Amino acid sequence: MTKHAALRPVRSDYGLRSLAALGSGLVFVLTLAMPSPAPAAAGEPPAGRARPEVTVDALSVVKVRSTAVANARSASTLGQQREGTGVVIDSKGLVMTIGYLITEAEKVELSTADGKVFPATVIGNDHHTGLGLVRALTPLPIKPVDLGQSAAAAERELVLIVGFDGVAPAYIVSKRPFVGYWEYLLDEAIYTAPATVNWQGAALLSREGKLLGIGSLVVGDAMGKRTNVPGNMFVPIDVLKPVLGDFIANGRSTAKARPWIGINTQEVQGNLIVTRVSPESPAEDAGLKAGDIIVGIRGQQIKGQADFYGKLWGSGDAGVEIVIDVLKGNRILNHNIRSVDRQQYLRPKPVY
Repeated sequence: MTKHAALRPVRSDYGLRSLAALGSGLVFVLTLAMPSPAPAAAGEPPAGRARPEVTVDALSVVKVRSTAVANARSASTLGQQREGTGVVIDSKGLVMTIGYLITEAEKVELSTADGKVFPATVIGNDHHTGLGLVRALTPLPIKPVDLGQSAAAAERELVLIVGFDGVAPAYIVSKRPFVGYWEYLLDEAIYTAPATVNWQGAALLSREGKLLGIGSLVVGDAMGKRTNVPGNMFVPIDVLKPVLGDFIANGRSTAKARPWIGINTQEVQGNLIVTRVSPESPAEDAGLKAGDIIVGIRGQQIKGQADFYGKLWGSGDAGVEIVIDVLKGNRILNHNIRSVDRQQYLRPKPVY
């Protein structure tokens, strides 16, 4: 991206027929406070209709690059080198991003639109929300964004998606729960369309320029499970507000950690097919394998991933023993799994 890159959408033609009912095209009127051109002096020709150029810096966004520790457990799924976007949220260099970009990070760098690099350190990673925080070690020449109210953002609302490489207009097309295959659940996520690239950690801004959410994923069902409209899923900013003070002070919420067992699953007719077992995780220690079919917890039948997480997290705090009912052949076997705090499973940054 050049130093003076102007606002530009990332083109996406997917799902535009379904979006046509929401409005005629994706014309977005930018209402952020921008300087007005000075009036022409007497005898000078008018300045024309050229609009002032705006870099992503003006929208409080920076690029995030991280390098995971050498033996990172997450490297096999997330890679050793990671890149995405961060959003400056205070005048002291605090930057919010999506947590997986900085999971097990040994080195973090932030950079502005002109390519200038700023070293940073990880403040924390909240596995409940999926959000992460870093802080620049030297002052950032970036004005922080104001936090909006994601609960007040409505479907059909026009928004801006701001990544480190540019800006794309979009619509909010749905607000509903998000259930992740990696032991993750949001009671309500924000879904936008059309889909845009470089969504990892991107800022979701209201028409007033306030932060509504942080980019997490690209999805194929932005308008609902029975649709085929690609889009993006954002973690709403409201989920962080109640724990932001604890997050900054302690690197995480002070709420007790949920039990984590270390599996990825796919929901099939209410049951869960184990698709991956994390190496050296509680699930692997208890003998769970990819292909196992989970049908219950402690003899209680489950009804999909969300119900499974509810029963798992409702079993107690991290460290509690979980009894997983697994269908193998025509028998149901019980696996006793000693859960852990997921943060304790991850590799710490080396201390020299």
